Amino acid sequence: MLRPLPTRPQTTWAAVCGVVAGVAGIGISDLAAWLASPAGSPLAAVGSVIIDLLPAGMVNFGKDYLGTADKPILLLIVALGVVALAGLGGVAELRRRGAGAAVFGLIAVVGLVAVALGSGANAAAYVPTVVGLLLAYMLLSTLVTRLRRWRPARAALAADAPADPARRGFLVATSIFGALAVAAAVGGRVLVGAANRISAARTDLRLPAPTTPAPPVPTGADLGITDLSPYLTPNEDFYRIDTALQVPVIDPAQWSIRVVGMVEEEVSMTFDELLALPLVEHVATLTCVSNEVGGNLVGNATWLGYPIRELLARARPTAGADMVLSRSEDGFTAGTPLDALQDPNRQSLLAVGMNGEPLPLEHGFPVRMVVPGLYGYVSATKWVVELKVTTFAADEGYWTPLGWSARGPIKLASRIDVPGNDVDAGTVAVAGVAWAQHTGIRGVEVQVDDGPWVGADLAETTGPDTWRQWRYAWPATSGSHRLTVRATDADGTLQDPAEAAPAPNGSSGYHSVRVSVR
Repeated sequence: MLRPLPTRPQTTWAAVCGVVAGVAGIGISDLAAWLASPAGSPLAAVGSVIIDLLPAGMVNFGKDYLGTADKPILLLIVALGVVALAGLGGVAELRRRGAGAAVFGLIAVVGLVAVALGSGANAAAYVPTVVGLLLAYMLLSTLVTRLRRWRPARAALAADAPADPARRGFLVATSIFGALAVAAAVGGRVLVGAANRISAARTDLRLPAPTTPAPPVPTGADLGITDLSPYLTPNEDFYRIDTALQVPVIDPAQWSIRVVGMVEEEVSMTFDELLALPLVEHVATLTCVSNEVGGNLVGNATWLGYPIRELLARARPTAGADMVLSRSEDGFTAGTPLDALQDPNRQSLLAVGMNGEPLPLEHGFPVRMVVPGLYGYVSATKWVVELKVTTFAADEGYWTPLGWSARGPIKLASRIDVPGNDVDAGTVAVAGVAWAQHTGIRGVEVQVDDGPWVGADLAETTGPDTWRQWRYAWPATSGSHRLTVRATDADGTLQDPAEAAPAPNGSSGYHSVRVSVR
């Protein structure tokens, strides 16, 4: 039996369902972009593509006649276009189940292409579009299913006709979801707009030249081997581990830091005051305590910042203090040994720059801490806003009550990056990185199967605070082989072979890989 064709009222209500779902999709995608990546807002991405495609005359016309309202108006036009298409998707879904998915899929493709063409796109930037449109279609399907249960033509019956519960259920659901969709769209746009304004402020920021520049990276610091971790890790590839569900969005003009606690004088400083101080540039490797043996939660970068010891010297810590509890804008805390921050031979920085540019938002913009030689959970506070001079007896950082050790010195470690799982027989480059931050690497050795340990060639480095590349020319023979690496630090200490999990104070053990030789 054929299903009756939809009536005109049903078609109208189906379009309304599509509009509600479309508005919800816009709001959800913006909220997801706020959480994951502001560059992933499909609405803004499509608007940016349109601006790039418009002839210069139209762009200038918009600026001349619309002023600062040009972008909001463009975004409104894009949003209306999305909503109109979503309305058509609602009608299509009513006529044939699943047909609306094709329309919403088309909207998603346009959004994903626009995101891909924009700047700052990474894997996370594609999530908002997918999540937003997927949930929007689920909402559309739910509303249209309710609509099918209600025949609007019944409204034409006599006034004393019994109330239609399907009609009431559909109208209530549509009203509730409609209100939530509008709230999500407005809230998401406000949040993404704020994030984008801070992102623009970061882009426009020009960092001062360092008073004390880092030594040039030696030519021999990077061995140039394919798939070997580069000496300096690009910002977009640098690992990110923190407790922030949403990256704090901090206006540098509103940022300040306070030094409080066991000090003779509390000190505060604004971002402009920080930039006006003599800044130091330093290359340092950071490592996460949760890094497994052979893991990639480690990276090397050139940092620009102000020595924390100088700021503490202004505050003059009082006798008995042995820890500084740093606090992030999002409430995270880390307890760092005071003597490490006061060490004149350790470049512990309030960092504002990373690899020649302002800190990325996800890496602590506008200011974070960098302390060579300590795991990040006790030292590398991002979005830092307070330093409390205190004691380990009186205060604990975020992770210490959860079972992690209080002081967190980095363990000597080494890793094999290449070769891959399958190679041809002959001379094969075995290479990787080794680190012992603030101590340095003296040697690296490689073992093939159960054979003797053989010394590897070491690359150059800017100093003991960074990792060091190494290389071994392996005369590979056919068969399956196990390659193992170990390192010795500058003090002559051999890497600990005992296998240990990251908790409570960092993993240990030798990194091994299995290679098949053809």
